[in-house]
Amino acid sequence: MGSINTKNNKLYLDFRYKGVRCREYTQLPDNKANRNRLSRLLKTIEAEIMIGSFDYTKYFPSSNKVAQFSEIDARKRQAKAYFEATDSPKLHEFSEIWLSEKKIEWRKGHYQDVEGILNKYIIPMFGNKKISAITKQQILSFRSTLAKVPGRKGKELSPSRINHIMTPLRVMLNEAADRYDFTSPWKNIKALKVGRTEVDPFNLQEVELVIAHAPEKYKPYYITRFFTGLRTGEIDGLMWKDVNLENKTITVNQSLVRGELSDVKTEGSYRVVMLTDKVAEALREHKKTAYLKDKYVFTNDKRLPLNYQTVSKSIWYPTLRRAKLRPRNPYQTRHTYATLLLASGEAPEWIANQMGHTTTTMLFRVYSRYVPNLTRRDGSAFARFLEMGGEA
Repeated sequence: MGSINTKNNKLYLDFRYKGVRCREYTQLPDNKANRNRLSRLLKTIEAEIMIGSFDYTKYFPSSNKVAQFSEIDARKRQAKAYFEATDSPKLHEFSEIWLSEKKIEWRKGHYQDVEGILNKYIIPMFGNKKISAITKQQILSFRSTLAKVPGRKGKELSPSRINHIMTPLRVMLNEAADRYDFTSPWKNIKALKVGRTEVDPFNLQEVELVIAHAPEKYKPYYITRFFTGLRTGEIDGLMWKDVNLENKTITVNQSLVRGELSDVKTEGSYRVVMLTDKVAEALREHKKTAYLKDKYVFTNDKRLPLNYQTVSKSIWYPTLRRAKLRPRNPYQTRHTYATLLLASGEAPEWIANQMGHTTTTMLFRVYSRYVPNLTRRDGSAFARFLEMGGEA
């Protein structure tokens, strides 16, 4: 907010315009009438600055600030002309180039996910805009709009899903800024805060109910899922060559997603999972009935790898209904494995290795609240330690 000040008994205006502090001196003596006069003038100037109609030359034609602001305006016109330059493509044009370049890098499933996000959300909003002309305000407005879009089952899109949608836009804008030499508008835009991972594991009694009510052919499949913690793509892509029933291990080195076999999710996902006797025995029995020429451990009636969507709809959820258990997605088998290991007292470092995590951080952050004895809060563990004279 501007002010009216005095110097050598002469009044002057002090205000800010375009981030610049401006002092404009007058020959008016410092008295009440002149202060009221300048006060009205200052209010008019500030109102025009607010609505963007202020013309510095109109009020202070002899000021040395006129040249300064004329230069700023000229740079803005040049910048606008640059943003509208013909060598800056529209977003939908750049997205085609970007996708074609990324196709060789990405898994088929990831490529389809990104392509779907572009076609459903980003291109309808920004497709016909020059990619260099997209502003930060437009990006934030777009994100606010996403928060009102209905997602699955009529619910609003979650913060995690919104972040997932915004990621391709961010990457494209930053890449285009580098190629076409403009400043990316994606500056100081932070991802939305995401709550804890949704975890709803089964207890051991519920696990046994699921296995008991599963179709006979799928019992080994679900025994393996529950007691190895393999991700859906990892178990669907599991091959007999990676199963060692003598040493009771499974080597996890690939994943089947949308019918395409590829590397596992991360470097940490490459691992050797130790099998319990229950899993090893289930796989031995399963191998007796499986086609010997099949590469994959688990196949459908056509001897093809399992399709997780088909299995979920036709096998998993009907099994939960027969077992009279509340609906939970199949990924909860992995969460169940982690919580059961923690509850049994296995070393967290070993559990993290079995799960394919590089550290124990996620293990404690996600699962500890489901295992009451894992992190005691009543002091009993410490009391027992003292009673034992400091011995475990």
